[in-house]
Amino acid sequence: MIRSALVLLFSASVVLPSLAHAAAPPANGVPLIERAKFFGNPTRTAGRISPDGKWLSWIAPRDGVLNVWVAPLDKPNSGRPLTSETKRPIRNAFWSPDSKSLLFINDKGGDENFLLYGVNVYTGAQTSLTPFEKTRVQLVKVGRKVKDRILIGVNNRDPKWHDVHSLDLATGKLTLVQQNDGWADFIADDDLHLRMASKSRSDGGTDYYRWADGKADPAPAIEVGLDDSLTTRPLEFTADGKTLYWTDSRGRDTAALMAQDLASGKFSVVAEDARADIGDALYDQKTGRIQAYEVSYLRREQIAVDPAVKADLAYLKRAAKGDYAIVSRSEADDKWIVAIDRVTSPYSFWLYERKGKRLSKVFVARPELDGAPLVAMQAEEIKARDGMTLVSYLSLPKGAKGPQPMVLFVHGGPWARDMYGYHSYHQWLANRGYAVLSVNFRGSTGFGKKFISAGDLQWGRKMHEDLLDAVNWAVAKGITSKDKVAIMGGSYGGYATLAGLAFTPETFACGVDIVGPSNLFTLLETIPPYWESFKQQFYKRMGDPTTDAGRALLKERSPLYAADKIVRPLLIGQGANDPRVNVRESDQIVESMRAKKIPVTYVLFPDEGHGFARPVNNIAFQAVAENFLARCLGGRAEPIGATLKASTAQVKHGAEFAPGLPEALEMK
Repeated sequence: MIRSALVLLFSASVVLPSLAHAAAPPANGVPLIERAKFFGNPTRTAGRISPDGKWLSWIAPRDGVLNVWVAPLDKPNSGRPLTSETKRPIRNAFWSPDSKSLLFINDKGGDENFLLYGVNVYTGAQTSLTPFEKTRVQLVKVGRKVKDRILIGVNNRDPKWHDVHSLDLATGKLTLVQQNDGWADFIADDDLHLRMASKSRSDGGTDYYRWADGKADPAPAIEVGLDDSLTTRPLEFTADGKTLYWTDSRGRDTAALMAQDLASGKFSVVAEDARADIGDALYDQKTGRIQAYEVSYLRREQIAVDPAVKADLAYLKRAAKGDYAIVSRSEADDKWIVAIDRVTSPYSFWLYERKGKRLSKVFVARPELDGAPLVAMQAEEIKARDGMTLVSYLSLPKGAKGPQPMVLFVHGGPWARDMYGYHSYHQWLANRGYAVLSVNFRGSTGFGKKFISAGDLQWGRKMHEDLLDAVNWAVAKGITSKDKVAIMGGSYGGYATLAGLAFTPETFACGVDIVGPSNLFTLLETIPPYWESFKQQFYKRMGDPTTDAGRALLKERSPLYAADKIVRPLLIGQGANDPRVNVRESDQIVESMRAKKIPVTYVLFPDEGHGFARPVNNIAFQAVAENFLARCLGGRAEPIGATLKASTAQVKHGAEFAPGLPEALEMK
């Protein structure tokens, strides 16, 4: 199934860099951890087992660029690289159903025109499976039964709509299955037959139609209004095609896990939780029936439905000594790859052998952080001024006593959420001497539809007030002091930063905006064409640019039009090729501030998009950011050094306002 773009509409993919520098002296006995250890390339990540259980794949650097690697499962240290990307890192890969190849997507310079590639495990031969220009591939279905084909969506005919094709994995041949003339999604079963299609409604909701023989039923089978649109969607068919699982919030607040009998159309509840939406599910590898599900309120919980996995989940809960996720399983279901997150140590990947319940470590993502002074994370429930509960996460510097300078780190989306677990920004900033607070403000997902809908048309208003209430909570608790709070974030978090400095100019000591929109009207004008089907939902939840009232609201909530109110230091980072938040979003507000002689520092990366994927670029920006924050809040910072020279960073304006930048530019 093609996933909705709305959930991650403005989430920054701020990916990870590497370039070590001499560490500063310890403060209060806590050594400064080199930023490269947080943001550099992981040593290994994304471990996956092949369906036949013979191979282990992962992502790791090859000559400094993330590539796909593989090894026999029983010899995980004898890995070899399968790909040879030299510029754009590969950030994920998945196995073909026949275990003969690994498939991955990649774009160029952050343009998010993701194309699909395959590489043969035995020969190392790499094939471009979607050899098109200005095209974005989407995965429709990888089935459990059909081994030689998968279904993908390709928008090379019309950039707004993805036609469904069958991809022959051996030959690379694409065969048109269904031309798409206005459908948001197609849902296929395990036999790779299209069984359902969705279409956006004028109210921002979604209608789901039964699909057979290349056409939809005249009337929708399932109607979903705007309030339920982000909490109701089909998940998976059972192998026999008789049952379809859903997450469904219709008639309730939080999304329940539901089973629909397709013959009768009736729904039955598999699981529900009044605190939070049901999230991921575990399916039987042969029958496709639900075995377990995940729910995350303050922390992740895995709950068994099928007795066959109950003992396994109980064992993993005890043995993991932290939160865990089952990320990959063999077709025989005798071996699982499990990721373990203990917060105060780096992510690790383990092989779990169900027979005998044996758990053995395969690799650590960032072994250089083993033994580093990482800090715990606290889950907090903060009350907003209207009584809503804001699930939030707090990290404190090691040995902190009394109020600390604080960074309010705001998540992207906004239709996404912060989770408990290891967080590179939390760890990095806490090590620099800051308390770090992340808040699930209204509009965030995971806490039911009422919480999401409470954010409708509230960009820069009640969504921002939630952040202010969280800051006031932290001050009242003695965590920080009112004059020592910075705001920082990527994508929507970047917008929140701009809004914070423009709409409440005395609240924050400074702000760091990463790929954040400044003008909501031009933002909606420049969204990618392949998000056409979600446009009405954007309008209903943000403001409708086709009406006078909507245009007025969007202008009122755009930091650009209040840029003259900004009085506190601002740092902006932007990718020139960003398809979600066009570079003009940063250019506009910088031009406006400079015209009014308001200081702003602007760093542009010509080979990046929505976030900084290339390590040298990301670490260059973090080097600037930590020195900027050190001047603003008084925390520690590693010198900028040669990091800018190694990157493509262009400091467009304001080098004089960021410590170390003029010297670094001279080196470059």
